[in-house]
Amino acid sequence: MATDFYMPFINKMGSGSLEAAAETAHKLGYKKALIVCGIILSKQGVVSHVQSVLSEYHVDSVVYNGTLPNPTTRNVAEGLEILKHHQCDCVISLGGGSSHDCAKGIALVATNGGDIRDYEGVDKAIRPQLPLIAINTTAGTASEMTRFCIITDTERHVKMAIIDKYVTPLMSVNDPTLMLGMPPSLTAATGMDALTHAIEAYVSTQATPITDACALKAIAMINQSLRIAVKNGCNSAAREEMAYAQFLAGMAFNNASLGYVHAMAHQLGGFYDLPHGVCNAILLPHVQAFNARVSAGRLKDIAGVMGVVTERMTAQEGAAACITAIRCLSTEVGIPSGLRELNVREGDFPQLAANALRDACALTNPVQASCQDIVALFCKAM
Repeated sequence: MATDFYMPFINKMGSGSLEAAAETAHKLGYKKALIVCGIILSKQGVVSHVQSVLSEYHVDSVVYNGTLPNPTTRNVAEGLEILKHHQCDCVISLGGGSSHDCAKGIALVATNGGDIRDYEGVDKAIRPQLPLIAINTTAGTASEMTRFCIITDTERHVKMAIIDKYVTPLMSVNDPTLMLGMPPSLTAATGMDALTHAIEAYVSTQATPITDACALKAIAMINQSLRIAVKNGCNSAAREEMAYAQFLAGMAFNNASLGYVHAMAHQLGGFYDLPHGVCNAILLPHVQAFNARVSAGRLKDIAGVMGVVTERMTAQEGAAACITAIRCLSTEVGIPSGLRELNVREGDFPQLAANALRDACALTNPVQASCQDIVALFCKAM
């Protein structure tokens, strides 16, 4: 069967890659960039630092710092107005998944027209987005290198999944020195997000030998480094390991896609404005227990790279050990134990479940579920 493999054309990794990216932007002829970020990075001085580096390479910039933790259709429209007003010839996203997704929406509509809602689903755009350079300050979402863009439709209270080869950034930048200031809670949430990406890609119906290799290596590195990065955010080795791990997880899910964990987490985020990585972490063991009826062997593989001795285990025993290992890691890095702690309401589950089944990420889950099945999974995650 013929398959495609998507990732950015240029990928800058390691300490010093911010300066290397600015130099490349200059060589590519970009003159004026729209920097898309959140207000916190502006207050911390990270944005002004990036602007200074860009100016050294003769790239001017303007800033849109209104991106919300769950970027909205309004964020995209606001950023697009600034881009048009200043006639920017490229977009630079700075931050984590929120900034990258918002920037993708802006860059896509800038060249394709219409409204970002027009592109919900798979491959709806007809032309490439404006050149996008995605600079990461977190280690988890991998949005800096994927063809996934998640935007909250504020009218429907739904997170739209836009999966399109034309939202893949031109250049991704993972400089671990920009990640040293991440607080423990954000480190944990983004790290568990990366783990979810890798696990869902590994059990996906679209998995290939390439995505399998990326996923398993990512899981092993996350299991080795996430606890350290959460405990000591200034540990540069752990930060760099997590930067590579989340990128590998991105390579996996960008091409194998995801499953019900993300389909369900998108609804929680859109409906309650909850942190995506935390929702993923809470849902992950419950969904994999559901998937174990067909994916037990693959879950046993995951247990093995998470340090479990699985040689004498059956597939089902290995799957159970995998789910236990996921729960242990989640607890050790401080993830809430259930959705009840996030003030989720059981009465909303039927609507959330129906929306989850329409999410593009649901298509590649290894077991296809009914609405009642999804409601039951939400209930177990409480």
